[in-house]
Amino acid sequence: MHQALPRPHDQRLPPVLDIIALATFSASLSARALDPVLPHVADDFGVSIAAAASFAAVFAFTFAVIQPVIGAAADLFGKARLMIGCLVLLGLANILGAISTSFPMLFATRILAGIGSGGVFPVALGLTSDLVGPEKRQVAIGRTLAGAMTGNLLGASASGLIGDFLGWRGVLAVLGGLVVVASVAVAFGFRGAALVHPPRSSLSALKQGYWTIFANPNARICYAAVFIEGCCVLGLFPFIAAFLFSLGETSLSIAGIVIAGFAVGGLFYTLTVSRFLPRLGVKGMMIAGASLVALQLAATAFGPVWKLQFASLLMMGWGFYMIHGCLQVFASELSVEARATALSLHSFFFFMGQTVGPIAYGFGIQHAGKVPTLLAAAAVMIALGFACARLLRQSRPADAARRPDVAA
Repeated sequence: MHQALPRPHDQRLPPVLDIIALATFSASLSARALDPVLPHVADDFGVSIAAAASFAAVFAFTFAVIQPVIGAAADLFGKARLMIGCLVLLGLANILGAISTSFPMLFATRILAGIGSGGVFPVALGLTSDLVGPEKRQVAIGRTLAGAMTGNLLGASASGLIGDFLGWRGVLAVLGGLVVVASVAVAFGFRGAALVHPPRSSLSALKQGYWTIFANPNARICYAAVFIEGCCVLGLFPFIAAFLFSLGETSLSIAGIVIAGFAVGGLFYTLTVSRFLPRLGVKGMMIAGASLVALQLAATAFGPVWKLQFASLLMMGWGFYMIHGCLQVFASELSVEARATALSLHSFFFFMGQTVGPIAYGFGIQHAGKVPTLLAAAAVMIALGFACARLLRQSRPADAARRPDVAA
């Protein structure tokens, strides 16, 4: 499935993908910005680290619940326009967070940031999928992911560095300003871009799109899988800095570097997917990726020194995107006419997992301990990889015949 490599015969595609990658890069800069500085946020507002970790949960929850609306709006009114507006909202939310005077106020700004971020990445995947056929799609999505992974990498590592000099408020102010500037660049970049598929304007067609998506048996498997991924993998991140603090590593820069290792692994995936996919196939990618994640969760459970934790997060990121990239392609093929909706629902379940994840990890660590909790998550990930490889099957979208002008 999707094992043919793309050939550079389409001269329109690369510039459009570059613009989309810039949008995902900009949105991802602040996605994990607070994770390395959470201990200082907790100290400033006099709350526990578990309470401060709720920022990650509320960001993910808001990102998730907005997805059905975002996906519908993108399919109805246009993907590029929606992405630009959401980038502006994300930048302004970060700036407002920098001047927050209370924990509830900062909490509210993270809700706004979740809305803004939620309108960029899944819509970008939908736009990418519109522009390429299924034989190229996993590699094309890998290019879009490269923008997001670079943003995650720079955002996480820069936030720790900025936090050491300017505090957590400086982190939000600097990254928020960068996102606003980037939104202007993306807006100019889309001017004149050949986005050949006009938006639908029919609510009845949107309703039909939802029916098409959920009539596909892959939908239930795919959405359940990304929920579990979000819970077991991304749900761990708010606790990384606290784990390092318990080892005596109190530098925010170190926490940022360790968390950034995951994004480095994601970048490695984008650079290697075109080579590994033909060799392993989709099933092999999912099994190998999930197994690699499980091994690194187990390694992290035993609290190695920060340099080894960085290496572990790097390998975890590589493995995560090996399975997650496959699931994204399956989601892109649930529907042609409602592709943005299908991918937004994919993000909805993924970020609902990220909402539940920090809560589940917090409960598990408090009552069972760090090692048993992370080992349990590792076991779940191995089972997930084999289940996805067994149950997911390539199928043509039911509405593909109605849109012969669009690649399935």
